[in-house]
Amino acid sequence: MSSKRSALLASVCLVPVFLAGTAQAQDSAKPRSGAAAHRASAVRAPSGGTIESIDISGNDRIETSTVLSYMVVQPGDPFNQDQLDRSLKTLYATGLFKDVTLHRAGNVLQVRLVENPIVNRIVFEGNHAAKDEDLRKVISLRSRAVFSTQTTAADRQKILGVYAEKARYAATVTPQIIRLSHNRVDVVFQINEAQQTLIKKISFVGNHAFSEARLAQVVSSKETAWYRFFASSDEYNPERIRYDAELLRRFYLRNGFVDFQVRNQTGELSPDRKSFYVTFTMEEGARYRLGRLNIRSSLKHVSAASLRKYIELFAHQWYDGSAVQHNATDMEEILQGQGHPFAMVRPEIARNPEKRIVDLLFDVSEGPRVYVERIDINGNTITQDKVIRRQLPMAEGDPYTPADRKYSKAILQDLGYFSSVSIDQSPGSGPDRVNVAANVVEKPTGEFSLGGGYSTDVGILGNIGLKQHNLLGSGVDAGISGTMAYYQRQADISVSDPYFLNRNLVAGVDIFAIENNYQTYQNYSEGRYGISLRMGYAYNNHLSQSWSYSLTDRNVGNTYSDASWYILDQTGWSLLSQLSTTLTYDTRDNRAQPHSGYVVRLGGDFAGLGGNEKYVRGKVDAAYYIPLDDLMGNHDWTVALTAGAGELANWGGGRSDVIDNFYLGGSTLRGFLDGGAGPRTMGIPAYTFNGVTYPMHSQEDFIGGRFLYTASATVNFPMPLGADMGIRGRYFVDAGGLDGLRVKNRYTSLNDMPRYTPVYGDTLTPRVSTGVGFSWKSPFGLINIDLGIPVLKQKHDRTQLFRFGFGQQF
Repeated sequence: MSSKRSALLASVCLVPVFLAGTAQAQDSAKPRSGAAAHRASAVRAPSGGTIESIDISGNDRIETSTVLSYMVVQPGDPFNQDQLDRSLKTLYATGLFKDVTLHRAGNVLQVRLVENPIVNRIVFEGNHAAKDEDLRKVISLRSRAVFSTQTTAADRQKILGVYAEKARYAATVTPQIIRLSHNRVDVVFQINEAQQTLIKKISFVGNHAFSEARLAQVVSSKETAWYRFFASSDEYNPERIRYDAELLRRFYLRNGFVDFQVRNQTGELSPDRKSFYVTFTMEEGARYRLGRLNIRSSLKHVSAASLRKYIELFAHQWYDGSAVQHNATDMEEILQGQGHPFAMVRPEIARNPEKRIVDLLFDVSEGPRVYVERIDINGNTITQDKVIRRQLPMAEGDPYTPADRKYSKAILQDLGYFSSVSIDQSPGSGPDRVNVAANVVEKPTGEFSLGGGYSTDVGILGNIGLKQHNLLGSGVDAGISGTMAYYQRQADISVSDPYFLNRNLVAGVDIFAIENNYQTYQNYSEGRYGISLRMGYAYNNHLSQSWSYSLTDRNVGNTYSDASWYILDQTGWSLLSQLSTTLTYDTRDNRAQPHSGYVVRLGGDFAGLGGNEKYVRGKVDAAYYIPLDDLMGNHDWTVALTAGAGELANWGGGRSDVIDNFYLGGSTLRGFLDGGAGPRTMGIPAYTFNGVTYPMHSQEDFIGGRFLYTASATVNFPMPLGADMGIRGRYFVDAGGLDGLRVKNRYTSLNDMPRYTPVYGDTLTPRVSTGVGFSWKSPFGLINIDLGIPVLKQKHDRTQLFRFGFGQQF
């Protein structure tokens, strides 16, 4: 076979890759296999004779000795067709050559080579959804590497895989080769990204107990809709579809379908490659109720009878697999906390298909005794080892339990220093020893914020801040921030060490300056400038206490001339020296967005360690969160019940400044203006008394009170069209009351003329409001809107229909 024919065959192999222009052409265009090319270029030489020499030509970059090292036959070997074919294949397999021809001339073996070109550069054109650097990571071609059609075709498939992950299944990729001098090429991947391939329809086959609409709420994948422009749940993702099958299994298991199975989950691409049709095929099986509930205990000194009080389930309720497992886990953690570190609780079920009943047995036993031999910390390039170790609930030599593993992961994630956390274990030096590895992936903990927004309380605002939550890897939180608003200016410098003196002790300091211009609803401005020292510690996972001491210089100024005498008496500077403490018991599952659990806080303030103010203030508040998962069938419904009370008492003849009083309204009682419910002064016109004319004091000022109570019930729920956009709704009922006139001087009696000023609203009679609101985690910041309507109010209370807040950080 001639060298021209060999070159022609090699060209034919390249044409489908270089010239493919449509999706069908790309899918069908594949280079011919190497074996076929080898056979096309091989020459069948007559057998017999010995290879005296091998003549190699056409190699410009590759040394002749290197080519010889790749060949099977060598000088002195016999001419053997099988050996020649093998030599041809090995030369092709190197990927260095576009064409290879073997020819016998007498006893000389002639090897004619055409080298593959060198890649000069790789260019991506038409890509917007995927960055160049992301595409370079997945392909094998590199600049200054040898060009290969097979590698180019494989890289094209890898690029299509990247777009498939982005739900762009109609994307096309066309490799174009630009030949340059000196046997070099530029490889250009021409990309047509196409539109995202979205889910057109989600279907369920085999469902009888629940409708398709109900099951559509269970799965995380959603059908495409106009309002999902900020969401990705309508993009087809095979991994998400498999996760949805697991969500369906959990949902049915929670509702008593013990034998439920997802037989198949498929995603079919439409002929135009623009949409997917997802189908879940399932078998529900029978629905079971709980029958007998028993406990079997082989744990020393722990009887089954003593454990029955920890059973949270009851007979004849629908079987709930999730509740059963949670009950077992809770019982296990209780026993471990009572001095049985290796206690294990395993639920066992026995089906009765005829009666459709499941008998449940909690088997309590002592698990294998395992102790921590070594703790390794991996992946922390910035955070110091000791910062991570001090958070772990265990140390070398301690008992090791699954609860320790679970808690370790949760507490490391709560630090906020890591993008991912895993707690792994491996066998130790003995059967009762285990090595624990905390594997973390660090994330940036510095934060520069620059933004703005609007709030009903302070008006248009702008803020700037610089924070480092893990200073030099030490866990120290430090920051400086400033806010400029229409009615407020604030600057703050803060430093907090969560493990002060290497102990379970949080310590920090704040230096602040705050200027509030209340003159939209009050008749004065207030400035606060000072320093606060903080300290806190935890008794256990739920109970903690904090202390603080603050020294604050305050100024009440810019007072209107017609403000009430109660406000005019406060004008000027005062010094507050205050010691505060708060005791907190917190079992909430998430502090930022609680779904279950409760929190109780007891607090107190003592003013009078120097300064002008002398008072004692006590506060208590509590919140209880009730998940409605079982009732509503998803995790987005929560009932929040909150209540609080506080009382303020003077001692030692302090100033009794109204700025220290309790105020009711705004965030504490929606539907009412900040401070708009409670004691409020009456406006007094100009008048003449004992022949002297006094100017009017027409302003009605909020002056707060000594005793406050509040209560609220809120139902948080998903918005029908907004769950994928981060919108959550709420319905609330708020109530509260405030009384106890606390002012520097009283002017409520006619004997107080000429400063006589009556006070409205000094009563504990409850004010009640109800309304709705929503929160939106928008791309521009968190937006909160509440519409509150007063149901019960007192004469002269000030109401506020809307409360609006918007902020942005970037």
